[in-house]
Amino acid sequence: MKIGIDIRTLMDIQYSGIPEYTLNLIKEILKLDKKNEYKLFYNSGKDISDKIPKFDNAEIIKTNYPNKLFNNLMQRVLGAPKIDQLIKADIFFMPNIGFVSLSNRCKKIITIHDLSFLRFPEFFSLKRRIWHGIINIKKILNQFDKIIAVSENTKNDLIDLCNIKAEKIKVIYHGVGGEYKVIEPNNQKLNEVKKKYALPDDFILYLGTLEPRKNVEGIIQAYGELREKNKPRTKDISCRRHYTTDCDKLFNHPNLSEEFFVRGKNLENFKLVIAGGRGWKYKNIFKIWSESKYKDSIIFLGYIEGADKVYLYNLASLFVYPSFYEGFGLQLLEAMACGTPVTCSFTSSLPEVAGGAAVMVDPYDTNNIASAMEQILTDNEFKNDLIKKGLAQAKRFSWEKTAGEHLDLFKVLDV
Repeated sequence: MKIGIDIRTLMDIQYSGIPEYTLNLIKEILKLDKKNEYKLFYNSGKDISDKIPKFDNAEIIKTNYPNKLFNNLMQRVLGAPKIDQLIKADIFFMPNIGFVSLSNRCKKIITIHDLSFLRFPEFFSLKRRIWHGIINIKKILNQFDKIIAVSENTKNDLIDLCNIKAEKIKVIYHGVGGEYKVIEPNNQKLNEVKKKYALPDDFILYLGTLEPRKNVEGIIQAYGELREKNKPRTKDISCRRHYTTDCDKLFNHPNLSEEFFVRGKNLENFKLVIAGGRGWKYKNIFKIWSESKYKDSIIFLGYIEGADKVYLYNLASLFVYPSFYEGFGLQLLEAMACGTPVTCSFTSSLPEVAGGAAVMVDPYDTNNIASAMEQILTDNEFKNDLIKKGLAQAKRFSWEKTAGEHLDLFKVLDV
């Protein structure tokens, strides 16, 4: 059987969710399947061969049209060219939505990661909304024999928003790579990454694209509330607040926990580190940051190289991800696999992925987000229990399992 796979998403300069999914999935499929013939397709009017990853046991096929012309031909000129005919494939698999034209003789599979552009169009730029309108998701999906949803939440959205029949949809979760693991504190590379990004000793981490859907503004505001709530207290202030001038007696009072006096001082040392490339409509994030009383304690790292992410997770004291909407939320599993406690939204697919191993919050309530961060950072017993649960949850997901389920679907269509 000849299986074609669209790898146009791997033409991106910076890899994030969908390119990482595509890359990891293809690598694992090629490891597991030595029987079928794989043809990996992309189009570019320029020579970008140095940007395309190398794959064993697969043929990479490139067409040389200018991308705008190529997409326009498929969209408007009688649906030509037919990609499956160009590469001679029996099955064609698209790891993401895109312009495509396929013949009737070929079996077709597509992965839908999320329908955020239908749920929350206000989170997208005008250019992106126009693109989604032109591509016509409902029309595209009708062409495919099977649709892979990366979560039950995405499956439900496909049924509700696109009127897709449930039996046409197969839920296959993402995997998490074996490179994401707990690293010993004395690891030399760990120290190198810390120096490379000038990271503080203690920090709260967000890692993801900077865009409205991810609620980075809410993280910044919640961090400000966390710091305000936990300002360092002096003996003099504490004494006046309790209507006494005998400070030593107050500090030794058996009914007052040590945490009352030291918690603020401890949390003062925690910085907020925001890592990830800039997406659409990112400017308001920097506006909120510039207005923050604690902006000097908020660090933007920009895009993080893939090889550095595992060390970043390991160095962090807490991973925070109060996104408004996610098709899956792979970062949760990556952080958990690295032994980093997680707090995330209770919306969309995130409860599926977290599986009870994260503190769930309301993304619209910054006080709720701040309280969750405080609970994890100040209660060691609670934090350690969360870490243990997270490590167990992450083990349930692997790219080998994900690839195996894709291969099973390919076999079903090989009739």
